[in-house]
Amino acid sequence: MTATVWLWDWVIGPFAEFAFMRRALVATLALSVSAAPLGVFLTLRRMSLLGDALSHAVLPGVAIGFMLSGLSLTAMALGGVAAGMGVAALAGLVTRFTTLKEDASLAAIYLVALALGVTLISSHGTQLDLLHILFGSALGVDTPGLLMVAGVASASLLLLAALYRGLVLESFDPVFLNAIGRRGWLWQQGFLMLVVLNLVAGFQTLGTLMAVGLMMLPAVSSRLWHDTLPAQLLNASGQAMLASLAGLLLSYHFDTPSGPTIIGCAGALYAGSLLVAPGGWLPRILVVRHRIG
Repeated sequence: MTATVWLWDWVIGPFAEFAFMRRALVATLALSVSAAPLGVFLTLRRMSLLGDALSHAVLPGVAIGFMLSGLSLTAMALGGVAAGMGVAALAGLVTRFTTLKEDASLAAIYLVALALGVTLISSHGTQLDLLHILFGSALGVDTPGLLMVAGVASASLLLLAALYRGLVLESFDPVFLNAIGRRGWLWQQGFLMLVVLNLVAGFQTLGTLMAVGLMMLPAVSSRLWHDTLPAQLLNASGQAMLASLAGLLLSYHFDTPSGPTIIGCAGALYAGSLLVAPGGWLPRILVVRHRIG
């Protein structure tokens, strides 16, 4: 088999021949561009587990939308956004009026939300409905789903660009931001809204349990490669796009679930970064040996 034939059969052919593969690729690439940079800000603000908590927190809203309208993407998306923002707001209120820290209150609330969502879906749908909502199906994205993902990704990028300077300042020096009259909590709530929107957009392709993987794994990995924020943002999006492409191809050729395969590829890139990135294990070992020598 020549290189050209191999390239067509294994890489180009699946997307050239099948519309569902093209839709899946566009949807996952759009999510990569919009969600991965948000993951970088989550790690920068030491809120890495917040994305995981919110991805579970949207499930009750998705479940209620499913109960009212079946597998209606619009209903489930609206319900997911409402539930995610509601859980984030409730966790903030608990933190404000009790002695609990925000991470503790959020952990408690999202676990309750996850259990409630699974119970609602299980009692009003089939096992297949539950698996579809929890784990998604990138290869099953239809045109309305693709339009929703593309719309959220475009709006998210524009809003992130508008909020960028404030988010950077709020992340590095929130005291100064408050001192100059710009309320830090407004930037915080705007940022959380972007996270929830991207998680809701991601559940169509990766499911509510997997959507956070494309947001966080490339973001964590990018910090091993670069010290500057702009470079981390670009690296995270690039790794997410590469994981999406590789995951879809592996899912197509080996008949594996598309969402977990994409996240598995992102995990492989993270593992490689742990070994060979400038902030990884191997370069640090070589530097130590050089100093000793």
